[in-house]
Amino acid sequence: METATVNPKTSISSATSEAPLTPEHIMKIGMGFWASKVLLTAVEFELFTRFAAQGPMTAAQVRKSLGLHCSERNVLDFLDALASLGFLHRQGLLAAAKYDNGPETAFFLDKKKPAYIGGILEMANSRLYGIWANLANAMRTGKQQNEAVEGEDFFAKLYSDQARLREFARAMSGVQMGAFTTFVRSFDFSKAKTLLDLGGSDARLSLMVAKQHPHMTCISFDLPPVHPIAHASIVQSGLGHRVTAAAGDFFTDTLPKADVITMGNILHGWSEEKKIALMRKAYDALPPGGAFVVLETIIDDDRRQSTFGFLMSLNMLMETQDGFNFTLNDFKGWAETAGFKRVELIPPAGPNSAAVAYK
Repeated sequence: METATVNPKTSISSATSEAPLTPEHIMKIGMGFWASKVLLTAVEFELFTRFAAQGPMTAAQVRKSLGLHCSERNVLDFLDALASLGFLHRQGLLAAAKYDNGPETAFFLDKKKPAYIGGILEMANSRLYGIWANLANAMRTGKQQNEAVEGEDFFAKLYSDQARLREFARAMSGVQMGAFTTFVRSFDFSKAKTLLDLGGSDARLSLMVAKQHPHMTCISFDLPPVHPIAHASIVQSGLGHRVTAAAGDFFTDTLPKADVITMGNILHGWSEEKKIALMRKAYDALPPGGAFVVLETIIDDDRRQSTFGFLMSLNMLMETQDGFNFTLNDFKGWAETAGFKRVELIPPAGPNSAAVAYK
């Protein structure tokens, strides 16, 4: 009888000094859509907002509050999954258990709080979840996989649907809240008086800058269909005397002059050629010493650590076809081509950083 030999480097039970190999990480990532969909469904149900308003609830109370027709055991599994993932806090067990928000969900996923980032998760649930099912096709064909047909401008298609547009605006603000907050607090605005936010969506960044820095006046600039959304946000904020919404196309229109020009998750949506063209337009609209600030998921120069940046870049393939995320070294090269003198990086808060180019 032959005796099989086992390679100690590949054996999952090998008694070596190294930890044994397990498929845990493979399964965690491969089946990660299970956990993702549990969180996205909780956001769709506004579950965390309900806990914030009503306080701790049992599974039976959650089932009644949400009008669910699955069994109480199904609801228990759903809530315990959220608790095991760190999104809910639980006291007790099974039917006697009471659930409440964890600290992060209480802060970031209560729709009534200004720090709410759930907009991007709402869009992930309603749009991106289905689009990403077609990643293999995008890789095979190099074509975007969203609502736009081949050759059609994605933004024109998206902006033609007011409901989708409002969802998109909430999503863009939500995914950038951490970076916005860090930028507003960390950037030196003492030498600036004006800010222009290109692709400003619902004017969130402009409003945050104006609120934190009373000497600043800001313009939120975006395509005409976005103007009513931005204007409504400005009116609601009570900062209309220092923040205005402007409608236009940053590729074709002359940009308003400003001391600081920002782009939040805008530059990654375009080809390298168009990235440089936008940076040149920003350069021309800035005074000497002015700053061009890009709030993006900047990939580390060694391309080893920025998992979210790589995934966001693939999302640009799905959404825009020729857009992609980039490293700070990439940004430095484009900034030099556009005429800027120096570049710095404001460290990340959440997935996004702020890359700053000075004229």
